[in-house]
Amino acid sequence: MPIYTPPIRDLQFVLHDVLALSTSGLPGHEELDREFTEAILDAAGKLSSEVLAPLNRIGDQQGCRLENGVVRTPDGFKQAFDAVREGGWTALDCDPEYGGQGMPYVMGVATGEMFVSANLAFNMYQGLTHGAYSAIHAHGTEEQKRTYLPKIVSCEWTGTMNLTEPHAGTDLGILRTKAEPQDDGSYSITGQKIFISSGDHDMSDNVIHLVLAKVPGGGEGTKGISLFIVPKFLVNEDGSLGDRNGVTVGALEHKMGIHGNATCVMNYDGAKGFLLGEMHKGMRAMFTMMNEARIGVGLQGYAGAVPAYQNALAYAKDRLQGRSVSGARNGTGVADPLIVHPDIRRSLMDQKSFLEGARALSLWGAHLIDRSRLADDADAEGLISLMTPVIKGFLTDKGFETTVLAQQIFGGHGYVEEWGMSQFVRDARITMIYEGANGVQALDLVGRKLAQDGGKHVMAFFEMIKSFCKQHGDDEAVAADFIAPLKVASKDLQTAAMFFMERGMKNPDDALSGSYDFMHLFGHVTLAFMWARMAVAAQEALSSGTDDADFYRTKLATGRYYMKRQLPMTATHLARIQTGAEPVMELEPEAF
Repeated sequence: MPIYTPPIRDLQFVLHDVLALSTSGLPGHEELDREFTEAILDAAGKLSSEVLAPLNRIGDQQGCRLENGVVRTPDGFKQAFDAVREGGWTALDCDPEYGGQGMPYVMGVATGEMFVSANLAFNMYQGLTHGAYSAIHAHGTEEQKRTYLPKIVSCEWTGTMNLTEPHAGTDLGILRTKAEPQDDGSYSITGQKIFISSGDHDMSDNVIHLVLAKVPGGGEGTKGISLFIVPKFLVNEDGSLGDRNGVTVGALEHKMGIHGNATCVMNYDGAKGFLLGEMHKGMRAMFTMMNEARIGVGLQGYAGAVPAYQNALAYAKDRLQGRSVSGARNGTGVADPLIVHPDIRRSLMDQKSFLEGARALSLWGAHLIDRSRLADDADAEGLISLMTPVIKGFLTDKGFETTVLAQQIFGGHGYVEEWGMSQFVRDARITMIYEGANGVQALDLVGRKLAQDGGKHVMAFFEMIKSFCKQHGDDEAVAADFIAPLKVASKDLQTAAMFFMERGMKNPDDALSGSYDFMHLFGHVTLAFMWARMAVAAQEALSSGTDDADFYRTKLATGRYYMKRQLPMTATHLARIQTGAEPVMELEPEAF
C-alpha cells in the first residue's frame, strides 16, 4: 500500500516564515502562532494518514454503486466522514453564527492539502459542500441561511453544484433546464445535469443541490440563467426533513479515476427549487462557488501529487539498480539505489521543487482571500481574481505531470496496480478538466483577467515583483540565484502581456493562440516569486541562528534548482507566444 506522510514542517514554514500569519495584522490571525497551528496541523495530519489514506485504494477498487436510487459509497467511507464531521474539520473556516469555527481560510487550505493528499475522491464530498456553503452565505436570504447553513457547515447535509448538461459544458448559455414559477414563490425545476460530483451518497441525511436553470422570459445566453437551491429532501419549517423532492440519480459515470466519488447524472422532474440570489443573475452567484472550487482544484493538482512523490522517493532510495557512474555507492550490495543516478535525481528534483513552490502559491492565494474578506482589501481581491486561472490551470497541469514523473521512477512496477502509482495518475487527470478545463482557464486569463479594471491587477503584480527585487537586490545570499532570474522571467511575462495588448485588438487569434503558453509562463513566474520569498525566509532563519539548519539549507538548494532548471521555460513560452496565430490557424479544418 502506498505511504503518506503529512508535510507539517513544510506547511509551518510557509505559514510562519513566509506569510508570517500571526503578525499579518488581519483579524483573527494574531492567534495563529506556531504552537497553535502546529496543533491543528498535527491533528489533521493524523486523521489524514491514519483514517483517510488507508481508504484511498479501497475507494479506487470498489468505487460507488447505485442501488434502488441511492448511491452507496465504498467500505469505510461513512465512518471516515463521521470522523471528519465530528472533529469539526468541515466547519473550520465557516461563520460561527452557523456553527463554524471562524478560522481564516488559509487554515482550511493548509489542512485541506493533507486531506486531499490522503484521499482526493473522499475529500470532494466535503469540498463541494464548502462551496455550497459559500454561495448560500454570500447570496442567500436570512431565512435560507438559517434553514440550510448550520446543517451544511456540520456536513449533516452536503452540497453540490449543477452546471453541465449533456449538450452544454463550457457554453452554459445554451443550457435547457427550466424553472417554472409556482404560486407559493418556489420554482418547478425540470431538466438533466451530468458530471455532478458527490451528486448522491449515503454519508449525509440530505443533499442540497445548487442548480442553474432558466426562468421563462429571462432572455438568451447566460443573462437568462438563475441559480436555485434544490434539496434532495424538502425541509420543513421546523428544520426537520420532509418529502422526497423530484430529483433522482439517473446513472453513475464510469470514470478513469476518483472512483470513490459519486459522479452522477441528475434528473430533475418538477423538483421544487428556491431562487438563490437575484433573478437572471445566477452566474454571479454560481461563480462564488466556482471560483472557490477552482482554487480548490488547484490545490488538488499539487496535493494529489505529494504522495506520488513521497512514494517515488522511498522507492528510489530502496530499489537497487545499476552502479553510479562516479563509483559504487553501495559497496556491499549488488547494485546502487536508484537515487544515485543523475536522471533519477532530475526527476525527483523536478517533483520536489514544483510541489514546494505550489504549496507556497496555494497558501499565498488563500491568504489573499483572507485579506480580501477580513480586511475588505480590494487590491487583494483583484489579485486573487487574476491568479485564480493560473492556480487552477498551471498547478493541475504540472501536478499531473508530477504524478507521471513519480510513476516513471517505478518503471514497470509503476504501471501495475499492485504499487498504487497508477491511481495517483488517474485521479490527477480530472483536475485538468473539471471546474473549467485548463484551456478555458487560459482564455479567461488572457481574455478577461489581464484587462480587468483597466489592467490594474496585472500591473500591481508586476510592481509587487519589482519592489521585492529592489528590496532584496543587494542581498548577496539570494541576489544571484533568486532575484536575478526572477527579474528576467518577469520581463518575459511583461513582454508577452505587451504582445497581447499590441496585437490582440487587431487580431484576437494572436492573443488566444498564445493563451495557454501565457498561463504557464505566468505560473513559472509566480512559482519563482514564491521560491524567492522562501529563499529570503530561509536565509533569514540561517542568519539568525536555528536548530533546524539542514531544513533551511535544503529549501535553498531546492529553490536554486527551480530557478536554474525550470524557470528558463519562460523564454520558450514567450517565443511561442510571439509567433502569433499564423502557425496555429494556418491549416483549414479539412486539412487535419
